[in-house]
Amino acid sequence: MDKISPKYQMKIVQNINDKLYELFKSYDDVEAYIEKWREVYDDFGNANFYIQYKDEERKKIDSKKTLHQVDGETLLKIAIDLGLETPDFIPSVPTFKNELKSSYETAAQTFDKAFCNVEKDPNLAIGLANSALESILKEMLKDERLQIQYDSRDTLSKLIKNICKAFRLNNGDSLPQEVQTIAKSLIACSNAIEDLRSTKTEMHGKTQDDFIIKDPMCAYFVVNAVSTVGLFLLNYYMGKYPRQVNNARYEFDPDDDLPF
Repeated sequence: MDKISPKYQMKIVQNINDKLYELFKSYDDVEAYIEKWREVYDDFGNANFYIQYKDEERKKIDSKKTLHQVDGETLLKIAIDLGLETPDFIPSVPTFKNELKSSYETAAQTFDKAFCNVEKDPNLAIGLANSALESILKEMLKDERLQIQYDSRDTLSKLIKNICKAFRLNNGDSLPQEVQTIAKSLIACSNAIEDLRSTKTEMHGKTQDDFIIKDPMCAYFVVNAVSTVGLFLLNYYMGKYPRQVNNARYEFDPDDDLPF
């Protein structure tokens, strides 16, 4: 993550700048937000970047000039904090988020929180990503066409097994053996995500000596894995079980007082 191309940095600066004024509206608020990312190194005022202004009175921050001084890694952290897409680093996330917003509001909100916490709270991001995937699977399993009994208290490992069983991913004659092998890997991947959540995050009670994930790279990996697994299952589900449209027919009532 240390080497981020100049072209990508130019794009991300523009996106951050636009988002800042969309969120905060005023120069003062934008300056206050950007200032929180500034690190002063010594008593002489040396810092990782310096605030630039549009006027001599220093009342209006020049946010784009200021952001262009910021290193690539910090720009990426700012973008994630603002909820901006970072497809070069978590490629499947934008598509996954769009799919969720259309039909899975609760899961979408949970996944957004996971995405925004990747850098500042990696163990929370992992726990939330796990919860988002659980929410999606439970919504699918509510579909009576799947004919799978499940308990609303089931966790990710049990839910993923039920989904694979419903989709016949790991024992379907219509699927190549290689696809069935990948399906089994989905179960192993989901089990590992749940194990991480349970044993390496603060989602359950922990003692002082327990290991807690603090490396953002682990959170990036898990969030990306959840996006990939979730996208595949969503697309497979929607392909095999299209949304049912209410085709109820209405009889014309000649006594209806229609406005036309």
